[in-house]
Amino acid sequence: MPTVYVETSIVSYLRQRPSNQVVTAARQLLTHRWWNLEREHYELVISQYVLDEAGAGNPALAAERVALLEHIPLLPHAPEIVELAEQIMALHVLPDKAQVDALHIASVAYHEIDYLLTWNCKHIANARILPRIYDLFARLGIYIPTICTPEELLGEDTEHG
Repeated sequence: MPTVYVETSIVSYLRQRPSNQVVTAARQLLTHRWWNLEREHYELVISQYVLDEAGAGNPALAAERVALLEHIPLLPHAPEIVELAEQIMALHVLPDKAQVDALHIASVAYHEIDYLLTWNCKHIANARILPRIYDLFARLGIYIPTICTPEELLGEDTEHG
């Protein structure tokens, strides 16, 4: 069964109040659709970084986010993850404030997880950033995961299937 790393933005979209903004509302719908219809086809995993981020902010929403993650296996930490994240940051494609995003990517690559599922299109699922990260991984001989959004990981057309 393919593995999916559930990045923090996924549980955030699952627990946000319904949005009036079209793009956000669409992302919420797609996230709920993937979570309800597709996740059973994958082995889900998270890292301590996801738990830390999910547990921050509004206490009530944080508790809901953490509860969603409760039964998802936690990837073990390894010092190599931090080293790889530092190499990603050394590419200067991510701002200093995105160090946790580099740790998400490094965790997935280090543990050879098939997919990193995220709505963070600014720093993670970004077509201008990923080629440089993938090039780094290729040069280092490191596994290259597929980084995508729930929309990209939906199965067949659920409207007609």
